[in-house]
Amino acid sequence: MMNKVVRVLLCFAFFGVSLANAEQYPSKVITIIVPYSAGGPTDTVARLVGKAMSGPLKTQMIIENVEGAGGTIAGTKAAGSAPDGYTLFLHHIGMSTAPALYRKLPFDPQKDFEPIGLIGDVPMTLVARKDFPAKDMKELIAYVKANKDKVNLANAGLGAASHLCGMLFMSALQTEFTTIPYKGTGPAMNDLLGGQVDFMCDQTTNTTSHIKAGKVKVYGVTTRKRVASLPDVPTLQESGLPGFEVAVWNGLYAPKNTPKAVIDTLAKALQQALTDPSLIQRFAELGTDVATKDRATPEALRAQLKSETEKWGPIIKKAGVYAD
Repeated sequence: MMNKVVRVLLCFAFFGVSLANAEQYPSKVITIIVPYSAGGPTDTVARLVGKAMSGPLKTQMIIENVEGAGGTIAGTKAAGSAPDGYTLFLHHIGMSTAPALYRKLPFDPQKDFEPIGLIGDVPMTLVARKDFPAKDMKELIAYVKANKDKVNLANAGLGAASHLCGMLFMSALQTEFTTIPYKGTGPAMNDLLGGQVDFMCDQTTNTTSHIKAGKVKVYGVTTRKRVASLPDVPTLQESGLPGFEVAVWNGLYAPKNTPKAVIDTLAKALQQALTDPSLIQRFAELGTDVATKDRATPEALRAQLKSETEKWGPIIKKAGVYAD
């Protein structure tokens, strides 16, 4: 009988400590792990969101860039972190494509994380070095088909949004050409600006400023409608690629078994952050659509991850693209 009483008291004590910790959260700096290099589009989104969430949470949020293997190194580290709300993971559409791309994925995106909420949707653009010969999409298609053994396409690594967009582009042209993977879009863009690679498909968060400055040549955006920040840039569908559409969604996650009270606190902070005027303005300048309050929830992100995983799995398997 005495042992039973002791066990009950210990349970209540543990429960009380858990509640106290949840009520005190956060009490220190929160780290957001980003699976790509500093300066890339995912890193840009993370820094803007982290800064905006710091206010509601009343603590600093810092970014840790963990590059390599299309986000799987970062995902593995994030999944294995303590489920206390002090290590988060921000990833894009690649979270839904990883299960099909990697034969031995070290984590399960749907089972090893607690969704916090969607952040927004980012259109992509097809851009080339500024001295690329083709002046428009029609010429680009003809040039690529005639010179498929000479042209190259940069991307941020296997499974990155730029890689997925590039696969769709090759599929749409029914032409394969050389692809050059980088450890993130930042270094890939640097080589494009320097003329070391021919073209790439990248998010507006990383290309808009270069397009407006005339540092790269743009051929189109990947969404059904034109992007407000780039009103003169046609869609790829307008430019001769009917049905071509891809947008990058970003989500925020915590390791599995993070307390619900902590997840709720983070989701509320995210929702507040996405109403911050400075964040909204900056996202608009980058061509990013901010998630509405009903999408910046654990439930919405969980549903998005599931549906996108089911969408991309067959496409990737059909293309025969795998990594060990």
